[in-house]
Amino acid sequence: MNSVSSIDSVREFRLGQNIRFDAWLYSMLMDNNIAYGMNPDIVASQEQMAFMVSLVHDQVYLPCSDATFKLLCQPTAPEELQRQYNRSWRIIMRLVRSFTPEGEKRKRILQFCRFRFSQYVTQHTLIPSRLVKRMTDLVLAQGNQLDDPWRQLRRISTKRQFEMLGEPFVRNNLEAMPADAMAESMPLVRRKLDYVELSRLLCLSAMSRLWIEEQPDAETVRLAMEKVRETCAHLRSFFEASAGKSSTVLFLCDADGGVVFDLAVAKSLIRMGHKVIFAVKSGFFFYSPTLEDMEVDPSIRQMIGGGTVLHEPRMSKNELLRELREHRLVVIGDGTRERINLYRVSVTFSRAWKEADLILGKGWRVADVLMGSSHQYTRDVVCYWQDDKGFHIKLRPHAKSAHKFSESDIAAQASTIIAGMREARTQGRTVMFYSCVIGSIPGETSTATELVSAFVDNLRKKMDNILIINPAEHFIEGMDGDDLMYMWEQVQRSGYIDVWRFQTVEDIEESFALLGRKVPPQWSGKDSTFSTGCTKEMRIALDVQAKNREMQIIGPDPQRFFRRSEYGVGKYFDASIPHGRSGV
Repeated sequence: MNSVSSIDSVREFRLGQNIRFDAWLYSMLMDNNIAYGMNPDIVASQEQMAFMVSLVHDQVYLPCSDATFKLLCQPTAPEELQRQYNRSWRIIMRLVRSFTPEGEKRKRILQFCRFRFSQYVTQHTLIPSRLVKRMTDLVLAQGNQLDDPWRQLRRISTKRQFEMLGEPFVRNNLEAMPADAMAESMPLVRRKLDYVELSRLLCLSAMSRLWIEEQPDAETVRLAMEKVRETCAHLRSFFEASAGKSSTVLFLCDADGGVVFDLAVAKSLIRMGHKVIFAVKSGFFFYSPTLEDMEVDPSIRQMIGGGTVLHEPRMSKNELLRELREHRLVVIGDGTRERINLYRVSVTFSRAWKEADLILGKGWRVADVLMGSSHQYTRDVVCYWQDDKGFHIKLRPHAKSAHKFSESDIAAQASTIIAGMREARTQGRTVMFYSCVIGSIPGETSTATELVSAFVDNLRKKMDNILIINPAEHFIEGMDGDDLMYMWEQVQRSGYIDVWRFQTVEDIEESFALLGRKVPPQWSGKDSTFSTGCTKEMRIALDVQAKNREMQIIGPDPQRFFRRSEYGVGKYFDASIPHGRSGV
């Protein structure tokens, strides 16, 4: 694909400029099973992706580095791509030998692997990390390996890590006062000590695999921690900028393990006043901790303490924020069994990214994807890792266009609306909330806004002494569907609604008439029952009415709403009625 040779970064690619390249690119997305249109139940939509990556409408995100993508674009597989594929092969061979004894069964699995591997490499469109994922699934299936084959290996490793934390050669170095500990004031001393502690723990976390395999002496640990502190110096102002304010950190683990040391980093951040969302794998991925590990491994359980482990892959914004209010350490699964792949992560992980202030990623694998890509992210990303050249730590600031609406921001907006409702009540006015189709028809959002504004304005002319809440009048630029639904639920549960009106077919027909237009085919027969957002609001309305019997609900029969089960992730339009799909 020579069309990419003159482009320096993947972020510069734009669809619609080269038909041949567009066709090849979509084919490549299909080969890697990351094309949303082919598998919408397991591949993130553009709206969900927008929680994590800052994209314009004609951009495509790729879960690999720019360098890897440019290798995939070549007409024939370059030597470097072949080297990455060969590394994938060695990983798979190690897996096979780890749980299959020598004999006919191993020979059969190895022969099968050679056949499939040859097919995949010949195409040279598979991202190497996706090749590992696909081959891992095939190996485990061929070996009838229904259980996690490395669970016991990880258990042995975490036990050793937990023991090391208490041994003098680690503990004394972690707790030693730095020579330059003093400062002009106590707050400055605290900041300095927090920075030193964090740098030491990052060192321990990054060195976990090497030090577990070969125990270092106390002097080696001291020198390594001093070196890491120096390496982190360029980010000191970044780390200290958050001192004194509570932030949310999303921590990404690594396939080399070291989870006990990673949790020590998390506990240090919590002690500094932050909240930590600790993302692990949802199933086997070598030494990466899994959700099951977090609940059954005794060494990990001692480190988690009062934290909570969440298994729900599709948590709502409201549910996630509630857990973060109740727990300073929240463990989630990222929804995958592979290297970080934002196309395949769970809705819960995407929302965790969106609610975080900082993404802290461990290991060269995470860094290769998040730092090696030229795409911009919606949150600050810091990656740290150890390799043959030493310790590295890098910051990728969030995209300038990205804006985070914090829970307090949204609550403040909701409070303003509630205050207006409360005042109307004290004046003896009736408060009506109008639930309407704002974006249930893709591409018709502006038309929907026109319709509801025309209809509500006409209602205000016809009805006396009433306050009508029109959601379209309270839109805030930059808010997505999740933010808006979270805000409106607070308003709707305030107890100040007297009449909750849901948009009907007749409302829509009257709205078009008020605009002097005929009803177009895409709007014919539509009402609020076609909206997933309105369906959620009907559930809330019934719940509120059960507590406040005097509140009236006007509109279609409630039972007609419940054909749809969830709100589209980050969308202003509906999630489709689900159909079962699977794939790797």
